[in-house]
Amino acid sequence: MTIRPFASTRPGRRPGIPALVAASLLVSLLALPAAAREPATRGGGAAVPKLAWAPCGDEAPGFQCATAKVPLDYDHPRGARITLALTRLPATNPRARIGSIFFNPGGPGGSGVDFLQAAGPDLYSSRVRARFDLVSFDPRGVARSTPLQCFDTTDDALAALAPFPFPVTRPEERAWVKADRAYAAACARNGGPIIDHMSTANVARDMDLLRQAVGDRKMTYVGYSYGTALGSTYANMFPDKVRAVVIDGVIDPVSYTTGRGGEARTVPSDARLRSEQGAYDTLQAFLRLCDRGGPNCAFSAGNPKRRYDRLARRLLEEPAQLPDGQGGTVPFTYADLVSTTLGALYDPSAWPDLAELLQQLDSLTDTARAAKTLRVLRQHLGLGARAPYEQVLEGFAGVWCLDPVNPDRSSAWARAARRADRRDPYFGRQWIWIGSICAVWPGRDTDRYLGPFNRRTANDVLVVGNVFDPATRYQDAVSTAGILARGRLLTVKGYGHTSLFKSSCADRYVSRYLLTGRVPPAGTVCGIDVVPFAGPAAAAATGAAHAHLLPPALAGGQRR
Repeated sequence: MTIRPFASTRPGRRPGIPALVAASLLVSLLALPAAAREPATRGGGAAVPKLAWAPCGDEAPGFQCATAKVPLDYDHPRGARITLALTRLPATNPRARIGSIFFNPGGPGGSGVDFLQAAGPDLYSSRVRARFDLVSFDPRGVARSTPLQCFDTTDDALAALAPFPFPVTRPEERAWVKADRAYAAACARNGGPIIDHMSTANVARDMDLLRQAVGDRKMTYVGYSYGTALGSTYANMFPDKVRAVVIDGVIDPVSYTTGRGGEARTVPSDARLRSEQGAYDTLQAFLRLCDRGGPNCAFSAGNPKRRYDRLARRLLEEPAQLPDGQGGTVPFTYADLVSTTLGALYDPSAWPDLAELLQQLDSLTDTARAAKTLRVLRQHLGLGARAPYEQVLEGFAGVWCLDPVNPDRSSAWARAARRADRRDPYFGRQWIWIGSICAVWPGRDTDRYLGPFNRRTANDVLVVGNVFDPATRYQDAVSTAGILARGRLLTVKGYGHTSLFKSSCADRYVSRYLLTGRVPPAGTVCGIDVVPFAGPAAAAATGAAHAHLLPPALAGGQRR
């Protein structure tokens, strides 16, 4: 699900691309359901779909579209079928074509069709574009594919959510849990059979059929954010089919699915992933860069960290009142500040607008200007556009609640959120409460995959981690590269969610890997093309020049 920090919808772990825009492998097998111990590659009798590609139309010139029929349930591969929507940007030099690159943009619940049609022409080098078809699809249950739809209209879905970005007080926690139960009940009534078949493992099975449908002997795949969970899952369910797999903005697959030791019984996967740590570290980097940027940052006067903390305390005590454009006012709360900040941290190109908003909220000398800046920031982050029916929560929960082993009480999320907020201020509550509906979610997928995640793949997997990522912390890229039997880490010393469109150095390594299968040398670190709030000369500085900006937990070679 797209991060929508200005509405009461919940952020998902997906990339904030321009205009669109997360040790022991398992808990004791004895503690897991029997289905989790069965072979991963069910559904071997499923028919390979036939794809009839045709132009998508004026809304996506140059792209082709198709649909594919795949099994609803891979335990019954010849039974009921569902439809997947696909799009393709053909290779510019078909005679030199290597194959197809499949993409997933994250979420979960993100539309692969929308992602590729928006970003595809700008992805990777001209050499990659010449030799590969770029292919993406809306995963099962999502968007144009057979959807999980729990309400009649988007407005009905929005109305079922709690009317704030995340709960801060105990009464708000109770209201949030009540909304979770109402939303889950609507999905139980209206969701249909797809609600029990949306696990990442089933998406991986779909993707392997699509690989065969496009005629590729092995899989070439790029996944961002939650799409890294799909990449790790595919690589371990079909290890002999891996040609090249890139995972960027990484979710540790063990933390996500089972946790370590017995923690899954009491600690939700949202808390196990520690996204709040990445968000807090990124906020501190934003404030330090703002301070150093001087006149290039509107919030640089005085001490930006102290000013942000003071503004947060003030809004916690009393919301600011901003004009609503219709003669009245709307409150801008502490939760709005945190959620707005998190949304902007995804995309460094939005940081000047965030700094301007913070300056105006801190002074409150011109509330109309503050409201206008808020609208500009929303537009910059691609918020506000709606599909005919927008999956406000279904696309996210339909996957996020099926994959992991989680506690079955909402109180586990409440305890974890309070702990996380004390450890990493501001963002603990927001990141952890997003998945609390999983405590009452009615779907169950017995075909989910819980590991192992260290199966030896036919070729190396490239793991890309951005040091200051507010959604999928860098530590997860480090740990995942160690978990995968043939993982190679590429570090990007940059800011925002994933490395996409941030580092030409990283792009070159990824392009070379996609073309040749050669991973970067061990220990490779890339800088970024533009340093936020820096002048032209400083903006060109990359790599070691920014080592002093590493978060404390990563300084001096320390890795979690």
